[in-house]
Amino acid sequence: MKFVDEAFIDIAAGDGGNGCVSFRHEKYKEFGGPNGGDGGRGGHVFAVADPNLNTLVDYRFSRRHEARRGEHGMGSDMFGAAGDDIVLKMPVGTVITDAETGEVLYELLKPGEMITIAKGGDGGFGNMRFKSAINRAPRQKTMGWPGEKKELKLELKVLADVGLLGMPNAGKSTLISAISNARPRIADYPFTTLHPNLGVVRVGPEQSFVVADLPGLIEGASEGAGLGHQFLRHLQRTRLLFHVVDLAPFDGADPVAQAKAIVGELKKYDPVLYEKPRWLVLNKLDMIDAEEREARVKDFVKRFKFKGPVFQISALTHEGCQELVKAAYQHIKAQQVAEQPPVYVDPRFSGEAAE
Repeated sequence: MKFVDEAFIDIAAGDGGNGCVSFRHEKYKEFGGPNGGDGGRGGHVFAVADPNLNTLVDYRFSRRHEARRGEHGMGSDMFGAAGDDIVLKMPVGTVITDAETGEVLYELLKPGEMITIAKGGDGGFGNMRFKSAINRAPRQKTMGWPGEKKELKLELKVLADVGLLGMPNAGKSTLISAISNARPRIADYPFTTLHPNLGVVRVGPEQSFVVADLPGLIEGASEGAGLGHQFLRHLQRTRLLFHVVDLAPFDGADPVAQAKAIVGELKKYDPVLYEKPRWLVLNKLDMIDAEEREARVKDFVKRFKFKGPVFQISALTHEGCQELVKAAYQHIKAQQVAEQPPVYVDPRFSGEAAE
């Protein structure tokens, strides 16, 4: 299935049904009084986060979504039926924005979460609503209210704990296949990965986290070079970034220059993303002689001037991957604990109050 992470849709909730003007007509009851019912409510438009979906491809080819209008009121005190609602299933992590203003309206962050993105119009009043002591035969009614209509932009940001960042052919796909259950396409040419891949990393019993592999960046991505910045949005919800660097480029390029180019593109795209915790993962140690590894790593770190954690791995042989995974899990767990709201303790039942 083609990966689509952006789509534009038009939605329209149903209009409310009109009220009815009617009077009771029965034999020997000349003045039966008003009995016109109200119109029915128009159908709402809901969006629900479906964990079984991972792309917005359905909305690329189906743009218009309309709910049914409410039925009109009828005589004999009969109210119109409400219009049928429609439910739009979207992947978890979908951001819904106003296509005209760019304002973020909703975010679907939890599986099964349901929100109302367009409300149906209320039904109009029938003439029985206007009956009073001085108006015994009202002929007034009101029309149904129109339903909401919106032009929306859907943008998918995958929910992952760790994001892989690096140049094409840095070994990101090999790394995600080595540490998780993901099986992306792997080949010996650049830009093998054309869309994000997600994998679950199992650290131990009931210990896991999600890692995302993105298409490689190159210098000039902000100007559209390579695949550009179109997939960097998927890193915005991650807790940690792995900057994967190829220490033995097949074309003889300078790894330090390549790493600095990636950092520069990241900063241009989003300063907040640039400030996220970022670890340096030096890959393809199996391509370097054992005697040269230590010197090559020290030279890289010194010239790159990186002050964060540095990990030396070989994704192909799995060397160093286990240490990287365990350290990442501990970092993510610590962040989750720090983000939990403090537990309120009523002072009347605390130990201090008892003393």
